[in-house]
Amino acid sequence: MKVSRECRYFEGDKPCIFHKQEGAICRCRYYQPINYRILIIKSGRIGDVIRTTPILRKLKQEHPNACITWMTDFPEVLPDLVDNPLEFKAKNILILQAGQFDLLLNFDKELESCALTKMIKADKKKGFTIIDGKCAPIDGDSIFKFQTGIDDGLNKRCKKSYPEQVFDMAGYQFNKERYILDCRFDKHKKLIGFNAGAGERWPNRLWSEDKWIGLAKRLKAAGYEVMLLGGESEHNKNLRIAQIAEVVYFGHHSLKTFIALVNLCDLIVTGVTMTLHIAIALEKKIVLLNNIFNKAEFELYGLGKILEPKVTCVGCYRLNCERNCIEMIRIEDVLEAVRKLMKNED
Repeated sequence: MKVSRECRYFEGDKPCIFHKQEGAICRCRYYQPINYRILIIKSGRIGDVIRTTPILRKLKQEHPNACITWMTDFPEVLPDLVDNPLEFKAKNILILQAGQFDLLLNFDKELESCALTKMIKADKKKGFTIIDGKCAPIDGDSIFKFQTGIDDGLNKRCKKSYPEQVFDMAGYQFNKERYILDCRFDKHKKLIGFNAGAGERWPNRLWSEDKWIGLAKRLKAAGYEVMLLGGESEHNKNLRIAQIAEVVYFGHHSLKTFIALVNLCDLIVTGVTMTLHIAIALEKKIVLLNNIFNKAEFELYGLGKILEPKVTCVGCYRLNCERNCIEMIRIEDVLEAVRKLMKNED
């Protein structure tokens, strides 16, 4: 079998999406050869990542068949123009070190980013690198940005916007290219929020990742949009679920932003967590998954339904139990509860 390794959709370790969907074989009608490979390194704060996205418009204009990889602490906010969004962590650094790029753009002054820039193989590098353990500009295009970082007076006199300075470092002319932030759900569809995590004190109240993934896929097939919610402790879990189920996850944020995200949802599926009480306060429809607490504790004000496993020991308040009864709540039961609640709203 001849494979097209240069195709944008080639996975290497698993069938491509079109083989899974249609049984397509290389080279099929979806074949898109990659002729240029770009690596962007930009982490920092979420806002800094978002305001760096205008460079993608220029890169795609200059290299329409490029494969773009971006390493950051916040891959969840990167737009779909990025082919390989990578979180800044050790295993992904190993992957990058084994690769070869035509162009590397490092817009970070942080030493770990500069060190990575020096280690990665690329035909052309722009932005910042590391010299004698300190950040340094790679070429003349980055000198001004470097100097504004060490000279407060120059920084105060600077008249260039951040995106313009990013374009300068990349060697391009800035033409007011705008930010890119994909709206990852259809505003015309009902939005179902998932809170798949919970505090560490009661671990046996957690539904498995497979159940959340299965429910997400069933809800999407039924015409709903799904968004994952959660804090820092369930961030990695939400990333895995979002990737496999192909649903929305915007990362973990401040409490104020978290409440705003919950408020976007039409219905919340959750265990007994802070999210439950936020949803009640916001008068959202709710499907509550409960096994270890007394359901009489929860006043839902007619907003939702409590689902429990069919066991006599429900409400046991046990910290751990080999029975893992929360898994007895079926995806079909949750799906039916969502449908009934949303039907009543319509």
